[in-house]
Order: sequence, then structure tokens, then C-alpha cells
Amino acid sequence: MNHDAFIVRPGAKISLQKDYNPAYKDDYQNKAEAEIKLQTDVERLAEYQNILYAQNTYALLVIFQAMDAAGKDSTIKHVMSGVNPQGCQVFSFKQPSAEELDHDYLWRSMKALPERGRVGIFNRSYYEETLVVRVHPELLKKQQLPYIPEDNRIWQQRFEEINNFEKYLVNNGIIILKFFLNVSKSEQKKRFLARIETPEKNWKFSASDVVERAFWDDYMQAYEDIFNHTSTESAPWYIIPADRKWFTRLVVADIICSKLKELNLRYPTVSEEHHRQLLKAKQLLENED
Repeated sequence: MNHDAFIVRPGAKISLQKDYNPAYKDDYQNKAEAEIKLQTDVERLAEYQNILYAQNTYALLVIFQAMDAAGKDSTIKHVMSGVNPQGCQVFSFKQPSAEELDHDYLWRSMKALPERGRVGIFNRSYYEETLVVRVHPELLKKQQLPYIPEDNRIWQQRFEEINNFEKYLVNNGIIILKFFLNVSKSEQKKRFLARIETPEKNWKFSASDVVERAFWDDYMQAYEDIFNHTSTESAPWYIIPADRKWFTRLVVADIICSKLKELNLRYPTVSEEHHRQLLKAKQLLENED
């Protein structure tokens, strides 16, 4: 799959409304067709993850950002369905605790970074500190900062800090994939109503979801600023159409598989001494009564 339609080129200035269609589905005609491709990639991903774990050189950090009801949870569930749980960890970042507010804003994310050989998934991330906090500036005042720059300079400062942080991670073998699931406002409304009208989905809905929906335009503007300033060569953003969940999952899986393939992963080779030990162990086992 060609990923040019999804990636935010470093240095580009994009418009979500003009440049990215939430209903885009490439040449796929239906869900059934896409599920065949997805299943293939789920199997590929499982194999890549096994080698990643065995090689123990790289880690993969997958970041999901989106508006409510865009499908983050279901995308994670379907795409990672074949991965060994021992090699994968998922963290969901919600409102920071009192302890987290007593640290810098990257602290809780640093603690959750994946170990070498593992896949780490951030369901929301440190980007909330340039998003929710920007849309609701009263939250910034709770962070007990010694100094808050004026004229929005704090967001430029945080963009620079995040870019440096991600560059540091990549330099140390933590590969970063950043996905924004781009759901339309009309599709979000449809999914909210489905959650309300379906008893089995009532637990997914919170009244605060509708409150945040009122800030839709503010969030879109904040997201565009994030993409325009933090899509870098080492950690670019991918804007994934999210009005069709089956296509969202297909694209995310394809991009993850493509990135792991680029790493040229290999199972470790053993030394001559280790090989001799294996042969000795084999002989002992074969000679057992």
C-alpha cells in the first residue's frame, strides 16, 4: 500500500479539512475485501514481533491520537490481535494524577516506554499536553509550572521539547509511529448516538464527550498545529481516515508491518561455543533411556 496519502511530510503545512478525507478508502470496495488483507498483515505482524523480541535491539512505540469515538480501542484490538501478549504493552493516558502533576509532563510517558524487543502502544499520549491543555488553558495552571510564557510560546516550546525527546528515543532504538485517526464530525455524532441507543454500548458513553464535541473546531486547529510542528523525519505523523473502521485498521496494520520490515529484523545467530553446547545437549537427550 502507498502511504503517501496518509503521511504528513516534515515541514509541510497541512489542513485537515482540505487535505485529508475521513471517508477515503483507496481502491478497496468493501469490508470483506479489506479483512482479507488485514488478516494477512496481522499474521505478518505477529512474525515480525517474534523476531523483534528475539533480536532485542529495537522497540516499537505506536501512538494513537484521535477525537472521541474515532476507533482507537477497536483498532488496537484488531491490529494487535495476533501479537504475543508478552511482547506488547498498552498504556492509556487519562487525566494526570496528583503525583504526575508533581513531575514534568513527559515523566509518566517515560515510565511507560517499551523495553527493547517489545511493542508499546500509547492510547493518547504526551501530545495531550499540546492539545487538551491548549483547548482548556485552565488545566495548564494546575501544572505548577514556575513560569508560563506568553503569546502561545509555551506550545512552540513544547513542540521543540517533544521533537527532541522523540529524536532521542529513535537514536536509542525506539522506533516511533504516530497515528491520528481522522473521524468526521458527522460520523462522530452517528457513533455517539449508537452508544446511547444500544444498551451494550452505554458504558462507552460519557456526557463529557458531548461537552468536548462543542470544542471541535478548537481541537482541529490544535491538531493541525501539532502536525505542522512535530511531523519529523525521525517520527512523522500519519493521518488515517477513520469514518470506515475496517479501512482504518487495514492502513494502520500495513504501516506497522512496513516499518518493521524496514528494520531488516533477524533472529539472533549463536556463537560457535553455543552451537557446540546445543549439539552436546542434543546428544544427551538422544542418549536418554
